[in-house]
Amino acid sequence: MNDITYINRETGKKEQEAVPAGKTMRFIYGSVLGKLSLWLFFKRKFVSAIGGWYMNSATSKKKIAPFIEEYNMDMTQFIEPKNGFKHFNDFFYRKIKPEKRPIGNGIVSPADGRVLAFNTIHDTQDFFIKGTAFNLSSFLNDETLAAKYNNGSMFIVRLAPVDYHRYHFPITGIVSKNHKINGAYYSVSPIALNKSLKIFCENKREFSIITNEQFGNVLFMDVGATMTGSIIQTHEENSLVYKGNEKGYFAFGGSTIVLLFEQNTIKFSQDIVTNTKNGFETLLKMGETIGTSQNE
Repeated sequence: MNDITYINRETGKKEQEAVPAGKTMRFIYGSVLGKLSLWLFFKRKFVSAIGGWYMNSATSKKKIAPFIEEYNMDMTQFIEPKNGFKHFNDFFYRKIKPEKRPIGNGIVSPADGRVLAFNTIHDTQDFFIKGTAFNLSSFLNDETLAAKYNNGSMFIVRLAPVDYHRYHFPITGIVSKNHKINGAYYSVSPIALNKSLKIFCENKREFSIITNEQFGNVLFMDVGATMTGSIIQTHEENSLVYKGNEKGYFAFGGSTIVLLFEQNTIKFSQDIVTNTKNGFETLLKMGETIGTSQNE
């Protein structure tokens, strides 16, 4: 995955991803000196805190227009405040017009992004570089909970900086309280993830569980990243939530959402499974169908 290529679900064609600071990411995660600098500096909380402070300052507004131009973003689908965005983060977690993200049948993607679907969590070893086996106990920081999902399925949504950064509930059900797990601030760029899936087990993250009659107990994990100053939850804990309702949003930085399913509860859409088996992520939007229940 040196060339970051994914498949656009809408067109069925392969596309190249423009990775912000791609050369820097390759140096940090692909060289001995880079890995040392990562440990000493880049993963530290104060680096993300400084970055977050700047992105919340009025000075950061000047970065919005160049960002939109560089990535050729269609701003007509978003809701822009009457007086404009207050700072870059205000733009980064902008809201979208509901009609631009229709909600599909079955279980849907919780966010815009590039996705992977694994029928069993053990299948991740066939996609990522050898030697980076996914450790579910470390990821959940709970051996008992890990045993519940050990033979289950996993769905990953990787949000690039250009993506819509609010995330939504993939099903209707009762959502639990949020459980926070402290961690570092590694990048979740595709270059970083290709080197080590362990990043998911080390970054700051938090999860909740959505209980649904068809899909059982679906674990929803929000994973932070470098420069992601905050994971902001906007929903009510321990309540009934509806598919497509907003769950929360990420502040500036690339971020990831991971869904875990109990064994024999979900049947992923075949195109996503096929693309994953062939070594490609699939680009799709929040609200698009990603699977159906095996209990139907």
